[in-house]
Amino acid sequence: MFLNFLRVNIIVMKAILAIDQGTTSTRSIIFDENSNVLGASQIEHRQIFPKEAWVEHDPLEIKQNVFKTMKEAVANAGISWDQIHGIGITNQRETVVAWNPENGIPYHNAIVWQCRRSADIVDALKPDYKELFHRKTGLILDAYFSGTKIKWMTENNEKIKDAVINRKIIFGTIDSWVIYNLTGELKTDVSNASRTLLMDLTTNDWSEDLADILGVPVDTLPEIIPSGLGEGFGEFKIQGTSIPVNGVAGDQQAALFGQGSYYAGENKCTYGTGNFALLNTGNDIKYSSNGLLTTVAWKLGNEPTKYALEGSVFITGAAVQWLRDGLKIISSSSEVEDLASKVDNNGGIIIVPAFAGLGAPYWDQKARGIIIGITRGTTDAHIARAVLESIAHQTTDLYEVMRQDAGLSFDNIKVDGGATKNKLLLQIQADLVDATIIRPKNIETTALGAAFLSGLSSGVWSNLNELKDLNPPEMTFWPKIDEEERIKQRNKWKKAVKRSMGWED
Repeated sequence: MFLNFLRVNIIVMKAILAIDQGTTSTRSIIFDENSNVLGASQIEHRQIFPKEAWVEHDPLEIKQNVFKTMKEAVANAGISWDQIHGIGITNQRETVVAWNPENGIPYHNAIVWQCRRSADIVDALKPDYKELFHRKTGLILDAYFSGTKIKWMTENNEKIKDAVINRKIIFGTIDSWVIYNLTGELKTDVSNASRTLLMDLTTNDWSEDLADILGVPVDTLPEIIPSGLGEGFGEFKIQGTSIPVNGVAGDQQAALFGQGSYYAGENKCTYGTGNFALLNTGNDIKYSSNGLLTTVAWKLGNEPTKYALEGSVFITGAAVQWLRDGLKIISSSSEVEDLASKVDNNGGIIIVPAFAGLGAPYWDQKARGIIIGITRGTTDAHIARAVLESIAHQTTDLYEVMRQDAGLSFDNIKVDGGATKNKLLLQIQADLVDATIIRPKNIETTALGAAFLSGLSSGVWSNLNELKDLNPPEMTFWPKIDEEERIKQRNKWKKAVKRSMGWED
């Protein structure tokens, strides 16, 4: 009787599979209708550095890891494929793949969002087109975005040049690459498309003018559709089952969605390889005068597009990885909190981890990392603490200008991402930004947001208010230092940032 009861519950359970294809790894997570994790799998992929400040990924390795983690997550959840009601995808944005849609073979390694190889292209475009790109896309002309990476490909790879002429090529961000390999469809969602320098914010479609400037034929780009509640991205077929792929958003937009920040004025900051703060501006396209980006948050079916202001920090969690892999003063990223806690302060040193230039609000692609203030008393613990402080300082930089642009105080900041397991980091963050830091029960909100988009489209959940209750707050951190100390630390940080800028010729 008990076994029969269990079997009935397994059959009626509604599961969603979320694929989180990130900068350093690919994860697949199975959620139930209560947002509980039933099973998961994660695999890291290689970071390829052909030259200084160049970063690539192998698209075929990513493809392989997507399929492997999907299968392992289903197995770990102990469910069958026919119990999965939908598949959601979230992904590292701006990273671009060029492949032959006839056979699925890439022409080049994926060029990663961190890669600076197109900096010279940006410098050449800025004098004539800086304002045009900002007005149409809400973005800054920078090597960070996909469009300049595509232009570099078309100018430096003969196979790609020929493929463009013969129209045997698709340029797509990672979501499109995953969608193609799951369903055969050539599609992207509006949030990812808004990160390419090629999409017009007002039309939510590719801009012929911008594509022409970047030398990218529009018919070599995937179709742009809503993030959820729309026509969908095709079906994944396995073991006689067809599962709709029906929720897609770039990683930061997905995190905003997973945090339940559905309405204008709500915000979140994700702590990952980089840090990304987003403020929901509702149906309004708001431009920043302080170096923030205007971006699409998501679009649900025929509803008006939701927009956001975004601040992007390139290197935060990656700086902790540098402590592990470069300096080798920790053996795993989780050890950084214990090491940093051995000292009460940074010993007078500041680290500016501008390994790939500086993002918002500085936008200096020629900045490079520095350690300043070293003495004979500097220890590995001081370095570890300074790295954590650099994460919090850079995030505070974003919220300072976001407060100015939005005219809001931001008494509360919702945080998520793997680094938010670090309580010392979150306390430092509360102190520097002078706001209450709220960590939710599920800090993997990027994958959760993708699951929510898919679950809405599949009928697992019926509305946004229902989703808000599925990821309540778990921990809160309040500021502890006084204003004088805060100003002192912030001024020293800004002084160090100035020293790092304009270093690379």
